[in-house]
Amino acid sequence: MSSPRTALAGVASADHVVAHTLLNCLLREVSGPEHQTAVTDGHLLLRLPHRGVLLRAGLRRVSLVGAHRFTGPVAERRGETWTELSWRALATHIHRELELRTGVRNDEFLAQVAASHAGVRAALGAVRPPATGDPYMDSEQSLLFGHRFHPTPKARTGAPADWGRYAPEARARFRLRHLAVRRHLVREETATEGALAPLDRQRPVPEGHRLLPVHPWQYAMLAGHPVLRAALDRGDVLDLGPGGQEFEPTASVRTLYDGRDFLKFSLNIRITNCLRKNAEYELAGAVALTRLLEPVATSLTARFPGADLLREPAYRTLDLGSRDLAEGFGVIVREGLAARLAPGLTGLLAAAVADEYPTGGAHLGHLLHGAGPEQALAWWDAYLRLLVPPVLAAYFDHGVVLEPHLQNVIVGVDADGTPRQVLFRDLEGTKLLAGHHAAALAALPADVARPLTYDPERGWDRVVYCLLVNHVAEMLAALADRHPHLEPELWCAVRRVLAARAAAHGGPPPLRALVAGAPLPAKANLLTRWERKSDRDAGYVRIASPLMSDLLATLTTVGRTEPWSATP
Repeated sequence: MSSPRTALAGVASADHVVAHTLLNCLLREVSGPEHQTAVTDGHLLLRLPHRGVLLRAGLRRVSLVGAHRFTGPVAERRGETWTELSWRALATHIHRELELRTGVRNDEFLAQVAASHAGVRAALGAVRPPATGDPYMDSEQSLLFGHRFHPTPKARTGAPADWGRYAPEARARFRLRHLAVRRHLVREETATEGALAPLDRQRPVPEGHRLLPVHPWQYAMLAGHPVLRAALDRGDVLDLGPGGQEFEPTASVRTLYDGRDFLKFSLNIRITNCLRKNAEYELAGAVALTRLLEPVATSLTARFPGADLLREPAYRTLDLGSRDLAEGFGVIVREGLAARLAPGLTGLLAAAVADEYPTGGAHLGHLLHGAGPEQALAWWDAYLRLLVPPVLAAYFDHGVVLEPHLQNVIVGVDADGTPRQVLFRDLEGTKLLAGHHAAALAALPADVARPLTYDPERGWDRVVYCLLVNHVAEMLAALADRHPHLEPELWCAVRRVLAARAAAHGGPPPLRALVAGAPLPAKANLLTRWERKSDRDAGYVRIASPLMSDLLATLTTVGRTEPWSATP
């Protein structure tokens, strides 16, 4: 057994990672919009105006979109000197600033930041088995730090020992707990014939029963539920114990993979700021969306070869009259990679490719090892032409809001590391514009249809945020880390692809504004967490766009001959 993570060159300490993540959120959501920041002498200066506190952090690289790379500790100006701050002291400053700014108290915030720090520290220090040799699963299990624009990306409930048994960063492998349930006490739905085979083939069950696989961690949390205990005592539910093939957790923790099928389970634990369970409307919604999106997905793949969607064609759960158990034991079947990934390609999680630090073999630094600027630009052009067109066509031509953030996209690369395919996954965040799908939505139960819809404005914000701010900007940042002077040219490539799509779609006003450099919507994770809102109700802040043609033309010219800098 070895601990390769602690030996990774360039990986920051847990203290610095947590501090830098908090700074990212402050810059994007609070101090940046209030014009309380500056970049000078290789540092970011950032003021907390309600408290009169001035902070400073060293910069490894500045960014046109304000997604800077920090280095070292954060410091506070005290008199004429700069005093180093711990991550905990920085969190306390933010806590007090937000309380003054919003008038809202949040007694959970500091504890959640501490929990996130503990999660990062545990991931960095974990001793885990060697990699299995599967590049795809290595990419899923390589994320140490989580979302770098979320204030508590590694905050989580649950005992440390359980995380060691079931967490992706521990390279966990385990068998599922199997229940045999009388048929009339099972609720299930399918979009295609045979869609429940991934559940049924795991183990034979007695006549008149259905197999219900359960995440063993979830079973331990719900085993004492009185309704379940009564069903076990009556023999309506049989506990068959662990069985079947071993599964591994993907980056989402609760979605497991056995190399053939993905199964998305509920876990009654909080990760970041959400309890990770499959609500009843999400179970039915996954299957309903799979049916509704089949012609859309088929059309997009035909128009944009190299793009596809992993379907979620079935679910199964207990139907014992208890909502807690129906949601707690609900499992969604998702297609495995073999169903959609082209032969000869290797699937890699986009979040692992774009990670700030090289914590796994999927990182862009490995895919482009030794590549010069021209090769990097060619890679980027290929990537953008795979990713951007189908997302925009889904919205403008089909009224579908995909959610292509980094953790929802799998990149298919060839033997040279060149992107050849993108697969979109996880229908939980996929939504429909009601005006395009009124008849289909009217045919669904209201409690299922309602969460599947966005109005056009919110849908467009979600598309632009996930596609450009969360995904494209972060993948671009990983390229710019290797070739800093290319950043303006990389953004020029983004603008060219967007302009081409605007022409292809007849110049819709939202897309024209995007090409012209209108401010970009960025999800307000810090403020959402502070006000304890659900993710669905999260707001957006507007950040300066790097797509303004005059700025890009100037910086591209300067960047070819001499260093450049940018202010947020």
